[in-house]
Amino acid sequence: MAAAVPLVDLQAAHAEVAEEVREGFDRVLSSGAYIKGPDVAEFEAEYAAFSGVRHAVGTANGTDALELALRALELPEGAGVVLPANTFVATAEAVVRAGLRPVLVDVDPAFLLTDPAAVADRLGEAAALMPVHLNGQLAPMEQLLEVAGELPVIEDGAQSQGALRHGRVSGSWGRISATSFYPGKNLGAYGDAGAVVTDDAELAKAVRLIGDHGSGVKYVHERFGFNSRMDTLQAVVLRAKLRRLPAWNEARRTAAARYDELLSGLDELGGLTTPLTMPGNEHVWHLYAVRLERGRDEVLAALQAEGIGAGVHYPVPVHLQPAFAHLGHGAGSFPVTEKAAGEILTLPLFPQITEDQQTRVAEVLAKALARI
Repeated sequence: MAAAVPLVDLQAAHAEVAEEVREGFDRVLSSGAYIKGPDVAEFEAEYAAFSGVRHAVGTANGTDALELALRALELPEGAGVVLPANTFVATAEAVVRAGLRPVLVDVDPAFLLTDPAAVADRLGEAAALMPVHLNGQLAPMEQLLEVAGELPVIEDGAQSQGALRHGRVSGSWGRISATSFYPGKNLGAYGDAGAVVTDDAELAKAVRLIGDHGSGVKYVHERFGFNSRMDTLQAVVLRAKLRRLPAWNEARRTAAARYDELLSGLDELGGLTTPLTMPGNEHVWHLYAVRLERGRDEVLAALQAEGIGAGVHYPVPVHLQPAFAHLGHGAGSFPVTEKAAGEILTLPLFPQITEDQQTRVAEVLAKALARI
C-alpha cells in the first residue's frame, strides 16, 4: 500500500518549531513559572494584536473560553443565546454551563454558516447571539450584527484564526470572541488551551477574574469563578506557531485551491460538491469538507482502507444529541443542518501537505466514487 495520508500531520508542524519550543521549554523549566509565566502575557499581547483587538486572555481550553466570554457579559440567568445547529457540541455546552439556554437556528444551504434570516426569526427569544465561524471562514458578520442590534454578539472563532471578512479579522467583529488552541486547530497547542479576545477592557478583566477563581488578589475572591488558566508551556508553543501562522494559512489556501482543481471532474460521481467560500471572506481552511449526496459512509470506509485519513465532522447535529434532548427538537427541525450531517466528508489538509499526497487522495476518492 502507498504511504498513508493523515487527516492532520501534527508531527510536520512540530518539526518546524521544535528548536524554538525546546528552547522555550528549557527557559520555563529553569524558572519554574509554570502558571502565569511571562510567556503567557507575551502570547496574550501577540494574539490580541494578531486578532486586531486590545485584549486577549489565555484560558485552559476553547470550551472554557466560550463560557468565560458568556459569563463576563452577565446575561440574565436562563436567558437564550442564539447559535447555529451546525456546530461542534462545545458551542452549546458553553451556553448551558454559563447558566443560559441554547436557541438553535439552521444555517444557509450554500456555505453552512449562521443564517441571518434564521437568526432574525428567533432573536426575540434571546439575550445574545453567538455565530460560529466554520471550517475556516467567517459567518456573514455585518448582516448578523445588523440583525442583532443592541444585543451582544459573541464570536465562536475556534476554526477561524486569521480568517478575514471584508478585510477584518476573526475575533474583531463581536463584542467578545472565544477561540480554541486544540492541537488540530490552525493555531494548535501541545494539549488543551484557548483564549478570549475583546476590545472591551472591562470584559477582559472579568474574563481574567472569573478564570482565576474569581480572584484578582490572592485569597480574595471578588466573584464566583473557576480555574481556567493557560499553562506557560502551552504559551511557549503558541508563540512559536503564531509567528508562522500567516504562512501556514497561506499554504492551506494553496492546498484548498489544488483540491478544487483535482476534484473538478468528480462532480457527477456521488453528487460530489467542493466547499464554497462566501463572497467577502478570506478562508483559512481549517477543514476541507466536500459534500456527497449519496454513499458518504461507503466512500469514507474506502478512503480509510487505503490509508487516507478522511473524516466526518458532526454526523449527529447538536439538537439530535441525547444530551440536548431537553431542547425539544426532533428530526426535521433544522433540515439544512441535518442534510449536511449526512453528506459531509473531510479530506486531509494541513500546511505541509504535498501535491503528491493530494493527488493520491483525489485518485482514491475517484475510485471510491466510481463504485457507488
